[in-house]
Amino acid sequence: MLRTTLHIKSELLTFTGLLFASVCMSACSSEPSSLKMEKNSNETKVTTMSNAASDTVTFGAGCFWCVEAIFQRLKGVESVKSGYSGGTIKNPSYKEVCNGTTGHAEVCQLVYNKAVISFEELLEVFWKTHDPTTLNRQGNDYGTQYRSAIFYHNEEQKILAEKYKAKLNDIKAYENPIVTEITAFSNFYPAEDYHQNYFNANGSESYCRFVIQPKVEKFEKVFKDKVKH
Repeated sequence: MLRTTLHIKSELLTFTGLLFASVCMSACSSEPSSLKMEKNSNETKVTTMSNAASDTVTFGAGCFWCVEAIFQRLKGVESVKSGYSGGTIKNPSYKEVCNGTTGHAEVCQLVYNKAVISFEELLEVFWKTHDPTTLNRQGNDYGTQYRSAIFYHNEEQKILAEKYKAKLNDIKAYENPIVTEITAFSNFYPAEDYHQNYFNANGSESYCRFVIQPKVEKFEKVFKDKVKH
């Protein structure tokens, strides 16, 4: 839990509101029995934006269903795609990633409008909506695929992410040190189609109602001024 407040503005970091840790339960690591595993055929290694006002970042914060649902609702975020990053296996399937042998993390790749939301604000949402102090774990989900990670796409993102993390550790914002991995983006493999837009498409399912929905409601309460309407 946060013990103090912090504000990031340019080189100064700021927090406003409450910190809540997310709990992605083990249902996220279970493959729907009616869906078969298929390898991805697309790999994103470099993102080239045609609109200079937009930028891209890739976040890992546990189950990507939960991460996607939150960032889809954030003003300035233009698109969110679930997938796999940080590993060595090309075109991994969900089953392979869940086995923990690919090196990949479940991630969401965001395209955001820098005129509407800053990278610092994205970092604030990122660190407030999951527990960055548990190594290779979020809630009941265990394994390197659920690690807390920021895959930065440029040097500015790297500097700001490292500075923000250091500040949080310096002020002991959490009882335990932050273990979030901050590393250069190298590849992104989109997850299977049924993982995309998961909460919006499957809101009546038990996992969505009992795990994702409460997290979304907390996010909307803490960040009410930043939520899309």
